[in-house]
Amino acid sequence: MIRHTRFPGLRARFGVSRWDITPGLEVGVKNWGATDRWFARGVHRPLTGTALAIAENSDLPLVLISLDLGWWRARADADHLRLALCDALGLPEENLIVHLTHTHAAPLLDSEPPPESNPEGTIAYLETLREACIAGARASLDDLQESTLLFHTGSCGLATYRDLPDPGDPQRVLTGWHPDEPADDTLVVARIFDDENRTRASLVNYACHPTTLAWENDLVSPDFPGAMRELVEESTNAPCLYLQGASGELAPAEQYLGDTAAADRHGRVLGHAAMSFLEMLTPGKSDMVFDGALESGAPLALWSAASGELPQTVSSSAPTVALPLKPDLPSLAEIRAQMAETPAGFAYERLVRQLRVRESVGDGTVSAERIWSWKLGGGGLVGVPFEAYSILQQELRELCPHLLVLNLANGNHGYLPPAPLYRGPSLYTVWQTPYAEGSLEAVIDLAREAMNQALIQS
Repeated sequence: MIRHTRFPGLRARFGVSRWDITPGLEVGVKNWGATDRWFARGVHRPLTGTALAIAENSDLPLVLISLDLGWWRARADADHLRLALCDALGLPEENLIVHLTHTHAAPLLDSEPPPESNPEGTIAYLETLREACIAGARASLDDLQESTLLFHTGSCGLATYRDLPDPGDPQRVLTGWHPDEPADDTLVVARIFDDENRTRASLVNYACHPTTLAWENDLVSPDFPGAMRELVEESTNAPCLYLQGASGELAPAEQYLGDTAAADRHGRVLGHAAMSFLEMLTPGKSDMVFDGALESGAPLALWSAASGELPQTVSSSAPTVALPLKPDLPSLAEIRAQMAETPAGFAYERLVRQLRVRESVGDGTVSAERIWSWKLGGGGLVGVPFEAYSILQQELRELCPHLLVLNLANGNHGYLPPAPLYRGPSLYTVWQTPYAEGSLEAVIDLAREAMNQALIQS
């Protein structure tokens, strides 16, 4: 009998939970330097938290949490939530990932917010968020039951290349649609079925900045992931986790808007693309079996979908790499001195972000950084606490095509552009990052090594 595995997967215990993390309107939401507005006037769509627990036999589970939030301003705040979860759940650090979907229409994530932002509201929100995440993660662990996960890989045309040479200034690059450059459009999905072939959860991993909504928007919103999830969840009758991929240079062509209808339209584009591949995952059937030939007008090859023996291997690691910092990166004292002389506005906002980054990495010349690597049967997951360019996921998927790759996993310490971009015209992602040329390549090498080790062990 000829048998072929069509959809790699994992046989394990899975649990899922969902909870609301929408802030009150007293919580600051200023994420754009181009606006003076600190507070939203309403809510476009609720912000959500979703947890997925994965366990092999009696081993400690893995817990993946996806939050409709933007980015951490300080490493200490990301670590505070992450370590509180590890402590509450009794998990080692390599078994937990807190991932942000990267909407730019969500609360300011900073335990030392500026006075204009109503600091009490922001600090109270962070405390509420921590307790909600602990409760949500526990609920996913309570929900563990034998299930089957199947992977599929496809594409979606929403993402475009967003580093555009300035038509008016050859010495700089704008952050916006470049119509002549191709974009990584890879879409990786997964669907989890119980033993009665009901969908328990789905995962959608796609690399595209949720920057449809910008400074003209005055509503709290998950941006396009909200409408994407709605479409997928109505189709599957189960929670959907959106996982933001390596999207350092990727965004919708139509962005920086105040129109929430555009965000919903983008979400439906991604949702329909995701469903076109999720629907191909026949419940519980990973293999195709050759049933022989049939003579007709042509000699026909007969194949049928069948259940297969899926791997049950689940493993995790969180190796560390020392990344060099840029030699011209201003010190904390220098940044604070510049802030004292800079009026409020986009220039001051840039300095605040630079301050938070420098506070994260310290005043040294290198920064120790971790990545997270999970082996999930016939697929896997790599999470990085950066905004890496898509070359990260492209290279890693040469080892494992059905690989979930996550930016903003357990923190956000800056962009990771490819080395050649450091030597070109002025580019936001290069001057924003604290990391020196070659750092992205070092992270790719570390992730590749971790994946190879997991493949050997399985």
